[in-house]
Amino acid sequence: MIMKARELAVPGAFEFTPEVFPDSRGRFLSPYQEGPFIQAVGHPLFPVAQSNHSESRRGVVRGVHFTVTPPGTAKYVYCPRGRSLDIAVDLRVGSPTFGKCDAVRLDQVDFRAIYLPIGFGHAFVALDDDTVMSYLISGRYERELELAISVLDPELALPLPAGLDPILSERDSVAPTLAEAVEQGILPDYDTCMELDRALHRERP
Repeated sequence: MIMKARELAVPGAFEFTPEVFPDSRGRFLSPYQEGPFIQAVGHPLFPVAQSNHSESRRGVVRGVHFTVTPPGTAKYVYCPRGRSLDIAVDLRVGSPTFGKCDAVRLDQVDFRAIYLPIGFGHAFVALDDDTVMSYLISGRYERELELAISVLDPELALPLPAGLDPILSERDSVAPTLAEAVEQGILPDYDTCMELDRALHRERP
């Protein structure tokens, strides 16, 4: 099998595009492939603690979400149905690309996936009704550890599609801006994230 890899504009995050095999029965593909992942990222995927599944109607925006660090959470995300614009945001205070973002179109045609290491914020916009997002994550969900930054923060200037009225959860609609999060001291530290990420992959069985 063939899988193409591309590092995003925020180093450490990657896009992966698998080869898709169509025939008269349908299609076959492999959204995660260890060999190409190791070649691109330099280590295998994290030990998977949980898988998540979300369904969203057109216009739903989820994020920018991140996990209190430590422990932090790494993610591998793809879209098996519908279309989404998936956004990675570097929230690691002290990072050379702090506050920068990059976006990848995920859909049921190319089946791209995105890898986000510890310390990155994650958001996506559902571009179709019944858009499904599938996540592999390195830590189990604990509500009190899950935080958010406003997707509408002009300082972040996320590439939200024009002409689409964002549908936000109550939590996301009142999330702090990046500057407010810095002031509150809730964002991850760059050096801590790098060490946690290295430790996470050393723990892989």
